[in-house]
Amino acid sequence: MAKTTTGSQSRSSSTKFKTVDASQRLMDSMAIAIDNMIEEIKKPVDSEINGSARKAELQSIKQTAIDCKELIVERQKLEQMVKELNENGQIEEDKDYSGGFAERFSK
Repeated sequence: MAKTTTGSQSRSSSTKFKTVDASQRLMDSMAIAIDNMIEEIKKPVDSEINGSARKAELQSIKQTAIDCKELIVERQKLEQMVKELNENGQIEEDKDYSGGFAERFSK
């Protein structure tokens, strides 16, 4: 027979634990991915290639840099979410941090 829980208290604390744990593991994996991307960007472009092959290689490096930047931003959002879960037990409303320093703290 399946075990059922009564009340949302026990279910939410169990979900909170799983969410924080999974988020922390994801952040660790994201950090490794970011490091790998940075190392890939550092590699020099082969001086033997030219023309469209060189252009494709440079485009690939640029795309990796953009992807890395986006991953860093997403990791920061996840880090904030974990912080809120640890402090409040819930995730606060989405905040828009796209503005500058003053805009972040004016809300």
